[in-house]
Amino acid sequence: MELHRGRQATSDVLRALLCACLMLSAVVHLDLWATGMRSVDIVGPAFLLNGIGGIVLGVLVLVWRHWLPLLGAIGFGVATLGAFILATTPSGFFEVHSRWSGIPEWLAAISEIGVIALGIVTIVVERRPARA
Repeated sequence: MELHRGRQATSDVLRALLCACLMLSAVVHLDLWATGMRSVDIVGPAFLLNGIGGIVLGVLVLVWRHWLPLLGAIGFGVATLGAFILATTPSGFFEVHSRWSGIPEWLAAISEIGVIALGIVTIVVERRPARA
């Protein structure tokens, strides 16, 4: 196993942290789906897809060193966090009304903020030209 240095090492760490955030969000959504959200129209299947999608993206971020999984991760984070924020408004999201309370809600929201931030930073680090 080769140890990376410099920008490559930074990229490796960022991708690992990004994968961890994706997996955390995925596990939270799968747990919520399994414990009751599966019976909610539209949002229930979305929770299942979110869980599966988060796991797939987490693996892709680690094994495919390309910008596409990073962009997918950012989109995942924006869409998932955006849907939760909409669900906390008075009108809700597809008749689902949520609150900023409970450990699963906070774990998912923080992990999705991490996904967005880490995805952007990783793209910047990997696209920056190498210094001479």
